[in-house]
Amino acid sequence: MLSDDLKQTIQQSYRTFLQQHDLKPRYGQKMMIAAVARTLGGISFGDKKERTSENHLCVIEAGTGTGKTMAYLLSAIPIAKARSKSLVISTATVALQEQLINKDLPEAAKLVDGYVSYVLAKGRGRYFCISQAEKLLISQDELGQMALYEDEVDQKLDAGVIALYRQLLDRFAAGEWDGDRDSLEQELDEPLWYPLTSDHTRCTNRRCSNFSVCPFYKSRDTMDKADIVVANHDLVLADLSLGGGAILPEPENSIYIFDEAHHLASKAIGHFSYSMRIKATQKWLKGSEKQLNQLLDETDHHPVITNYLEKMAQPGVDMMSFLDGFNTTLHLMLIDGQESVPERFRFPQGLIPEKLSETAKQMAFATEKWMLKAEQILDVLKEALDGGVPEISKDVAERWYPRVGQIWLRSQAIYALNKSYATPDPEGSAPTARWISLRESLDGRDFDCQSSPVSAAATLQENLWKHAFGAVLTSATMTALGRFDRIIDELGLPADVTCERLPSPFDYQQRATLMIPPMSSDPGKPDEHQEEVSRFLNKTLPEARATLVLFSSWRQMYAVLEALPERLKGFVLAQGDLTKNEIIRQHKLRVDDDAPSIIFGLASFAEGVDLPGDYLTEVIITKLPFSVPDDPVDATMSEWIEQSGGNAFMEWTVPETSVRLTQAVGRLLRTEQDSGRVVLLDRRVVTRRYGRQLLDSLPPFRREIG
Repeated sequence: MLSDDLKQTIQQSYRTFLQQHDLKPRYGQKMMIAAVARTLGGISFGDKKERTSENHLCVIEAGTGTGKTMAYLLSAIPIAKARSKSLVISTATVALQEQLINKDLPEAAKLVDGYVSYVLAKGRGRYFCISQAEKLLISQDELGQMALYEDEVDQKLDAGVIALYRQLLDRFAAGEWDGDRDSLEQELDEPLWYPLTSDHTRCTNRRCSNFSVCPFYKSRDTMDKADIVVANHDLVLADLSLGGGAILPEPENSIYIFDEAHHLASKAIGHFSYSMRIKATQKWLKGSEKQLNQLLDETDHHPVITNYLEKMAQPGVDMMSFLDGFNTTLHLMLIDGQESVPERFRFPQGLIPEKLSETAKQMAFATEKWMLKAEQILDVLKEALDGGVPEISKDVAERWYPRVGQIWLRSQAIYALNKSYATPDPEGSAPTARWISLRESLDGRDFDCQSSPVSAAATLQENLWKHAFGAVLTSATMTALGRFDRIIDELGLPADVTCERLPSPFDYQQRATLMIPPMSSDPGKPDEHQEEVSRFLNKTLPEARATLVLFSSWRQMYAVLEALPERLKGFVLAQGDLTKNEIIRQHKLRVDDDAPSIIFGLASFAEGVDLPGDYLTEVIITKLPFSVPDDPVDATMSEWIEQSGGNAFMEWTVPETSVRLTQAVGRLLRTEQDSGRVVLLDRRVVTRRYGRQLLDSLPPFRREIG
C-alpha cells in the first residue's frame, strides 16, 4: 500500500506544479496520477525488495492535452525512490526523449522531495568507438567487412572521408568532443558514421586499450548512478534480448514507464524478424573464409584455431554447399517454368513446403556447427587478450576479436532465419509470417528469405512483464474502437490488467469540425477516387493557410501533386523531397511569414507531428488508413484469425485502422486554444457497416456530413 508520506509527497508536488504554472487541476491528469500511484504503490515486495505480487502493471489511455508526462513523473518518481528501484522511461520518438530530458524532468526533479538524477540512455551505435576509428585509419581494408551485405560497401575511403575521421579522432583526443553522435555540430549519414561504432560482438570491453576513456562505458557509469533512465523501446528490447541488465538496469530492479506504448508491439516484432539473402550470404561467406585464413596466418597457424577452421570446412558443416542447395530449391519453386515471377511470394499460414523446410533444416544444422566454431575462436582471442595464450600477441587478438565477432553475429542471423524456416510453429500459437522477396543486386537477382512473428505477446510476457518490478503503459491511443482488448492481446498483458481511459480536456465540439464531404467515387477504385481527391484539393487548397494532407500511398500522393495547378505546387512541401524535420521547419517559417503552407505526407506524418496554434488549422485525410493488403505479416495474422473461426477484417483490420485514424485526426488540436477542421475524403465511414464504429471511436468533433 502507498504510505501516507508518499501520498503527501505526490499531492504536494502536484499542488506546487499547478501553483507555479497558475493552472487549475485537470480531471484527467489527477486521475492519471492516482492510477499510477495505486498500481505502483500497491506492489508488494519481500525483504530483498523483490516483487511478490502480480498486480504490477497498468494501461492508461490519456487523451491529448491531459498532461500525462508530468502525471506519471510526479507519481512514479517518489515511489521508485522509496522502493529503491530505477525508473526507466521508454519512448518511441527522439522528440519525446528530448522533451523529457530538457524540459519535463528538470521541472519534476525540483518538485519532488530529495535529489533526483536522470540520464538519457543510448545504444552503442550512438557513441564513437576509438579503437574502431584507429584501426580504420590504419587499415582501410576493414571497411568492407563492416557492411551488412558485402555488395553494399566494398571500396576504399576517399581522402575527404579519411580527413573527417582523423578530425573526429583528434577532436575527441583533445577533449573538444565527448564521442556522442548527437553532440556533433554536423550530421553524419549512417554509412559515414557506422564504421566508427561498435556493438557487443566487436567490443572487447575492459580488455580494450581505450576502455578507460570509452564514451559508451563512461555513459554507462553515469546511467548506473542515475535514479531515472530515459531510453527508447528499441534499447529496452535490445537489453531484454541480451538477458536484461546488460545495457539498462535489471528488470527486477526497474519500474518501467512506456510512453507512446502503442508502438511497443511492432517494435518487439521487429526485434524477432530475420532475413537472409542467398547470393549476398554466399559472398559474405567467401569473404569470411578469406578473413579466417588471414587470421590463421597472423596467429602462425595456432593449432587450436587450425583445428576449429578445419572443422568449419568439414562436410555437413560447410555452409556454402547448403546455400547452393537453397538457391536451387527456390529457383525450382518460384522461377523455373513460371510464366510470371512475383516480386514477393508469401507462404500461406507461414507453412514452408517440405522440400524447402528440409533444405533449411540442413542449413540450420550446418550454420549452428559453423557458428559454434566461430564462437570458440572468439573465446581463444578473448583469452589471448587476457594474456592466457602466449603464442598470440595481444595486438593481434585485439585487432581480430571484433572482426570475428561480426562474423559470429552474422552467422547467428543466418541460423535464426533457417531455424524459423525449418521449424513449424507450435500448435495453437500465433504463426510466423514467412515469405521470399526477389531483389536486384550487383550479382543479379537474389532471393531474400524473410521471417517475422505476427505477435510478440508471448515474448514480452516471458521476458518483460514476468520480471519487471512494475510498469505503466500509456499513450493517447491505447484503445481500438474504444476497447483495450487489442493492446492487451498484442502485448501479452494479463487479461485482468488495470486499464484506465482518461478524457482529453479539449473542447472538441467548440474548437474543431470533422467534415465528410459528398463524394461519388469508391475508394476501392483507386484511379476514380484519386481523380475526385484531386478535384477536391484543387478547389480547396487555394484557400489553405496551414494544411496537412495525408495520403495512403506514394502513388496517390505523387499523382495528386502532379495534377495540382502550378501556382499551388509552390506552396506544397512534399514528403520525400526533404527530410521530415526540414519540412516542418520550412512549414513553420512560411506560417510565421503569413504565407500559405501545405504539407503532403504519408503515414509518418500522421503521428508525432506537433504543430500547435496557427501552424496547423486543417488536416485532410484522403483515404481511411487501412493496412496494405499484401503485407505478409498482416496477411498471415488474418489467415490465423479466420482459421480460428474469427473475422479478420472486423477483429484485426478495422481496429488497427481505428488506431491509425485516431492518430491522424490527433494532429489537429495540440493545445486547448487550437481550432480547425479535419476533412475525411472517404465516405466508407458513413456507407459501410464498420463506419459507425470508426466514427464513434474518434474525439467528439462537431460533425458535418455531406
